[in-house]
Amino acid sequence: MRKTFTRKTLPALTLAVVLATAGCAGTGAGTDGPIVVGSVNALSGAATFPEASQAAKAVFDAANAAGGVNGRKIEYHAIDDKGDPAAAAAAARELVGGDEAVALVGSSSLIECEINTKYYEQQKILSVPGIGVDPACFSSPNIAPANVGPFHDMTLSLLYGSEVLKLNDICALLEIAGNTLPAYQAAIGEWTRITGKKLKYLDSTLPYGGSDYTSSIVKARAAGCKAITVNPVEPDSIGQLKAAQAQGWNDVTWLLLTSVYSENYAKAVSDAGAGVYVPAEFYPYTDAGSPQTKDWRELMTKNRIPLTAFSQGGYLAAKYFLQVIKGIKGDVTRESVTKALHEMKPVSDPMAGTPYLFGPAAAHHDNTAGWPIELATGSNQWKLAARDWLRIPQS
Repeated sequence: MRKTFTRKTLPALTLAVVLATAGCAGTGAGTDGPIVVGSVNALSGAATFPEASQAAKAVFDAANAAGGVNGRKIEYHAIDDKGDPAAAAAAARELVGGDEAVALVGSSSLIECEINTKYYEQQKILSVPGIGVDPACFSSPNIAPANVGPFHDMTLSLLYGSEVLKLNDICALLEIAGNTLPAYQAAIGEWTRITGKKLKYLDSTLPYGGSDYTSSIVKARAAGCKAITVNPVEPDSIGQLKAAQAQGWNDVTWLLLTSVYSENYAKAVSDAGAGVYVPAEFYPYTDAGSPQTKDWRELMTKNRIPLTAFSQGGYLAAKYFLQVIKGIKGDVTRESVTKALHEMKPVSDPMAGTPYLFGPAAAHHDNTAGWPIELATGSNQWKLAARDWLRIPQS
């Protein structure tokens, strides 16, 4: 994710959550017309994620061109929440109550899960986001993202650093927005549970969009950190690496998240210290000739959609959804779609390290695999750092 919302947006969240729990909507009854599917996305504002819904639409357009689902076409409505809590709540009501969508598929927003989760429960509608970000995306019975998410991503990054790279004296610098600190603490705790190791130093006060990270970098170096895990967006990470470079700290290893995995980030980072390592949440798209990404790459290229992890998430969310609803006997309604997602069998795809399953669980945080990739100093290119998925060991 290339940008983020700021703390300025946070005071409005509580009000919006109240709004999100107060509404009512239509029943999502089926017709002989199009099957309406919706998504809530950050398409404008401080942080934008347009690729996920674009990719989902491309999948649905291709399905429609092939005859649709049992002769019915998918009508896809993607609404912009502008990174604004009130807009996110309004978008959900428009889709669920006004348009009577049967489900939400391919959403990508920094805030909409937290804002709308109670509303989705009230309306008995399910959501398959392309990219889930906030903790509510992974703790709701009605939301099951296609991606791994930042919290399992952090556990994977720490596991790769300590167990594969054999790094010691690992520290964490966290950028905290909203209620995400407990989720990141739990992710670090999961790493400790698995390895028995603990962080040498933790600083959870890094600001999003900071103008100068020198003081945080100086403190981390003074604490004896040899490697640092961070949950940054691209501009922040670039600033942090430059702050380390300015201090002459060139032997620190960066254990980052998928949020910095882009070709633009690679071009911007010439001095990566001892290397930047990321567990890609989907099979690395920068491995251009890979068979795992062939179908996705061809569809995105045909539709002129950027090749990013976000478009991978939207593509997979739509593919999973289509596979499930094609098995519905009878009318495709909100009720029949919900039943089918609850009763579905796990779906595998070569772009994901974990089979996808919605199911009836009270929470959905089952995607536990990332593919390690590396950005070395002077390379300006991501390369595979492993031959297989790295997985979080199950308890």
